[in-house]
Amino acid sequence: MADSRYNQFSWDIVRSYDAFVAYIEERGVPEFISFDHDLADEHYRALMSGQDHEEHKLPEKTGYTCAKWLVEYCIDKGQKFPEFHVHSMNPIGGDNIKGVVASARKAAGI
Repeated sequence: MADSRYNQFSWDIVRSYDAFVAYIEERGVPEFISFDHDLADEHYRALMSGQDHEEHKLPEKTGYTCAKWLVEYCIDKGQKFPEFHVHSMNPIGGDNIKGVVASARKAAGI
Protein backbone atom coordinates (compact mmCIF):
# COMPACT_ATOMS: atom_id res chain seq x y z
CA MET A 1 0.00 0.00 0.00
CA ALA A 2 1.38 3.40 -0.93
CA ASP A 3 1.86 5.97 1.78
CA SER A 4 -0.11 9.00 0.60
CA ARG A 5 1.78 11.35 2.93
CA TYR A 6 4.69 11.31 0.49
CA ASN A 7 2.62 11.77 -2.67
CA GLN A 8 1.98 15.41 -1.85
CA PHE A 9 5.59 16.38 -2.60
CA SER A 10 7.15 16.81 -6.01
CA TRP A 11 10.90 16.15 -6.04
CA ASP A 12 13.44 17.15 -8.65
CA ILE A 13 16.29 14.66 -8.31
CA VAL A 14 19.91 15.30 -9.24
CA ARG A 15 22.50 12.57 -8.80
CA SER A 16 25.85 14.29 -9.27
CA TYR A 17 27.71 17.45 -8.35
CA ASP A 18 27.62 18.72 -11.95
CA ALA A 19 23.87 18.13 -12.20
CA PHE A 20 23.37 19.88 -8.84
CA VAL A 21 25.30 22.98 -9.92
CA ALA A 22 23.52 23.09 -13.29
CA TYR A 23 20.12 22.77 -11.61
CA ILE A 24 20.77 25.67 -9.21
CA GLU A 25 22.27 27.89 -11.90
CA GLU A 26 19.33 27.25 -14.26
CA ARG A 27 16.43 27.23 -11.79
CA GLY A 28 17.66 29.02 -8.70
CA VAL A 29 17.79 27.78 -5.13
CA PRO A 30 14.79 25.63 -4.18
CA GLU A 31 12.90 26.12 -0.92
CA PHE A 32 14.04 22.73 0.39
CA ILE A 33 16.91 20.34 -0.39
CA SER A 34 17.50 16.81 0.85
CA PHE A 35 21.20 15.96 0.67
CA ASP A 36 22.79 12.54 0.34
CA HIS A 37 26.52 12.48 1.00
CA ASP A 38 27.55 9.51 -1.12
CA LEU A 39 26.56 10.20 -4.72
CA ALA A 40 28.69 7.66 -6.59
CA ASP A 41 29.05 3.90 -6.22
CA GLU A 42 32.68 4.37 -5.13
CA HIS A 43 31.50 6.36 -2.11
CA TYR A 44 29.33 3.45 -0.94
CA ARG A 45 32.08 0.92 -1.59
CA ALA A 46 34.47 2.98 0.54
CA LEU A 47 31.89 3.37 3.31
CA MET A 48 30.89 -0.30 3.39
CA SER A 49 34.44 -1.66 3.21
CA GLY A 50 35.79 0.66 5.88
CA GLN A 51 38.27 2.23 3.46
CA ASP A 52 39.56 5.74 3.94
CA HIS A 53 36.67 7.97 2.99
CA GLU A 54 38.34 11.36 3.20
CA GLU A 55 36.76 13.93 0.91
CA HIS A 56 39.95 14.99 -0.85
CA LYS A 57 40.77 11.37 -1.77
CA LEU A 58 37.51 10.68 -3.63
CA PRO A 59 37.59 11.35 -7.39
CA GLU A 60 33.80 11.83 -7.57
CA LYS A 61 32.36 14.81 -5.74
CA THR A 62 29.96 14.18 -2.86
CA GLY A 63 26.88 15.78 -1.35
CA TYR A 64 29.24 17.59 1.00
CA THR A 65 30.88 19.19 -2.05
CA CYS A 66 27.42 20.23 -3.24
CA ALA A 67 26.60 21.77 0.14
CA LYS A 68 29.90 23.70 0.22
CA TRP A 69 29.26 25.00 -3.31
CA LEU A 70 25.73 26.08 -2.37
CA VAL A 71 27.01 27.87 0.75
CA GLU A 72 29.38 29.93 -1.43
CA TYR A 73 26.66 30.50 -4.02
CA CYS A 74 24.25 31.82 -1.37
CA ILE A 75 26.93 34.07 0.14
CA ASP A 76 27.84 35.46 -3.30
CA LYS A 77 24.17 36.04 -4.22
CA GLY A 78 23.23 37.41 -0.80
CA GLN A 79 20.45 34.91 -0.27
CA LYS A 80 19.45 32.55 2.50
CA PHE A 81 20.47 28.91 2.42
CA PRO A 82 17.33 26.82 1.91
CA GLU A 83 15.78 24.56 4.50
CA PHE A 84 17.43 21.17 4.19
CA HIS A 85 17.58 17.60 5.38
CA VAL A 86 20.36 15.02 5.15
CA HIS A 87 19.24 11.49 4.25
CA SER A 88 22.66 9.86 3.98
CA MET A 89 23.60 6.37 5.17
CA ASN A 90 27.02 7.86 5.91
CA PRO A 91 26.79 9.44 9.39
CA ILE A 92 30.16 11.20 9.19
CA GLY A 93 29.43 12.61 5.75
CA GLY A 94 25.96 13.68 6.90
CA ASP A 95 27.41 15.45 9.94
CA ASN A 96 29.92 17.21 7.68
CA ILE A 97 27.09 18.56 5.51
CA LYS A 98 25.18 19.78 8.57
CA GLY A 99 28.36 21.33 9.98
CA VAL A 100 29.33 23.31 6.87
CA VAL A 101 25.81 24.74 6.65
CA ALA A 102 25.63 25.56 10.37
CA SER A 103 29.02 27.29 10.26
CA ALA A 104 28.03 29.37 7.24
CA ARG A 105 24.68 30.33 8.75
CA LYS A 106 26.45 31.51 11.89
CA ALA A 107 29.38 33.27 10.20
CA ALA A 108 27.73 34.68 7.08
CA GLY A 109 24.10 34.85 8.12
CA ILE A 110 22.85 32.81 5.25
